Amino acid sequence: MTAPQPDQPSTRITPGLADVPTEVDVVVIGLGVTGAGVALDAVSRGLTVLAVDAHDLAFGTSRFSSKLVHGGLRYLASGQIGIAHESAVERGILMETTAPHMTRPLPSIIPLSAGVSRPMGTLAGAGFLGGDLLRRAAGTSGDTLPRPRRLSAAETRRVAPPLRTDGLRGSYLGWDGQLEDDARLVTTIARTAAERGAHVRTHARVLTATGREVALRDELTGGTTTVTSRTVINAAGVWAGDLVDDVRLRPSRGTHLVLRAGTLPGLDVAVFAPIPGETNRFVLVLPQPDGQLYVGLTDEPVDGPIPDVAEPTEVEIGFLLDVVAASFARPLRREDVVGAFAGLRPLLDSGDDSTADLSRKHAVLTSTTGVVTIVGGKLTTYRRMAEDAVDAAVAHARLAAGPCVTATLPLAGAAPREALADRAAKAGHPGAARLVRRYGADAGLALTAAVEASGWEEDALLAPIAEGIPTVWAELFFGVTHEGAADVADLLDRRTRIGLIPADRALAVPAAQRVLTAVSESPLRR
Repeated sequence: MTAPQPDQPSTRITPGLADVPTEVDVVVIGLGVTGAGVALDAVSRGLTVLAVDAHDLAFGTSRFSSKLVHGGLRYLASGQIGIAHESAVERGILMETTAPHMTRPLPSIIPLSAGVSRPMGTLAGAGFLGGDLLRRAAGTSGDTLPRPRRLSAAETRRVAPPLRTDGLRGSYLGWDGQLEDDARLVTTIARTAAERGAHVRTHARVLTATGREVALRDELTGGTTTVTSRTVINAAGVWAGDLVDDVRLRPSRGTHLVLRAGTLPGLDVAVFAPIPGETNRFVLVLPQPDGQLYVGLTDEPVDGPIPDVAEPTEVEIGFLLDVVAASFARPLRREDVVGAFAGLRPLLDSGDDSTADLSRKHAVLTSTTGVVTIVGGKLTTYRRMAEDAVDAAVAHARLAAGPCVTATLPLAGAAPREALADRAAKAGHPGAARLVRRYGADAGLALTAAVEASGWEEDALLAPIAEGIPTVWAELFFGVTHEGAADVADLLDRRTRIGLIPADRALAVPAAQRVLTAVSESPLRR
């Protein structure tokens, strides 16, 4: 297969700079959730787009979230009404229009345990009711997110068997959105942009940038090129200040722990574990679809140079374990932690607040050289952030562009949640059902692409890649053929999330290497 020419962009994500266009309307720097969203927004307005990242899709903060689609409850509690409403609106768009295949309703409880006073319990219940008001104001259906209610002690024990029961008075049950996976969301947004004509290139580092030109280096070959553009949008997250001088950020680190589901058996709801001495802050225990639990998160200021990948500290790990242990009957120990991850929030520096209190509101800034930078915000509101950034870039560069359409533009694989559940139930193979869960209506595309690239039978591609790891071979092949994975890290740390547990990652490395070799030797190689 011949490589695509610059005027006919690949419908697949491509690593490196081979055949990159030398002139476009928009260059997007950074392929986290915001950058991917900017690329999709811009190309869907009829603009020519080149979107690049020095590393990979979802390399930075976007893959280290709580995997939640927040409705703004936290912001409501701190009086940030506008941000809370914006979050609720964007949650509804994701869950009901653009990504129903990648989201699901998540039941969450606040246990009314002995350590929660009655006034605190009343406040928690009021918070859930406030969250429901946000849902209704955003127009999200009660079928998508049911109304909150009070559970008795007996009901609480049934939905959360591992909870500590002494002094348990019941709980409040509420609902929020949960992602299949944050890195998968980013990949799907980027693939949707590519399918609509955007050039999406990973392993392409920006060396210098102005509002009209970027110098790029191919991190796979070392080659360099310069691309001229009518506007440049900087969506590099915590690294945004490295590209333009007039952006001041104050990053904070959010750490999560990874536990096996068997550590707290039978837990199918998220649990808000109260932080001692705080009235409206909690540590969350979040069940995940592949038999894991995430526990998080912290909010610690970060000083000094920004690392490529942030590392959790033992102090943070101990803090999270201590808070959660108080809510459960089984003691939690350091050896229960099979993985940990940390992300850096790109918060605007206001100069005088702690990072825990800094606003999560996003901002669009235009530099003296014309680079438009989008910073702040959060994963749930990526679409609105992208819309505002493209609006600003279009106005500044006086581009002829259509209106934003991303609020009604389904992402690749989108289909009604009920239809996909029925398809998964009828799949006839657990591996096929898994592909439906991970790729929605594109499950068949993923399997067909894997067959073409590998020459294997479907049953072999639907088998797990290693004992105890549910990821199937088709996922790895599709990650290379259509999603731009160039190496083992791309496959294990971002296209799949096997790398969140180091022991599992070690088991999966041979499979990833085998797939990369097979695709490189395939006659259908891109």
